[in-house]
Amino acid sequence: MVVHPPDHRGWRRVRCDGQSLGTAYRISDIAVFLASRGMENAEDFDVTDPALVDWRGGGPECWTPPPV
Repeated sequence: MVVHPPDHRGWRRVRCDGQSLGTAYRISDIAVFLASRGMENAEDFDVTDPALVDWRGGGPECWTPPPV
C-alpha cells in the first residue's frame, strides 16, 4: 500500500496493488478503504508497519498541507 504525500489541503491519495483506494482525510480513512475492499478486522491493520505501508511525504502523523 502507498500513501502519497499530502496535497494542498492535507489530503492523501491511497493506492494498493496499483489501484486507487481513495483519498484519505485522516488516518482512520485507511481502515474504511480496506474494510470496503473486504478486509476483515481492517481497524486492526497496522498502518505504522513499513513492510505494509509506504508512507510518502510524511508518516502516519502527517496530515497537513505542505508549505507553500
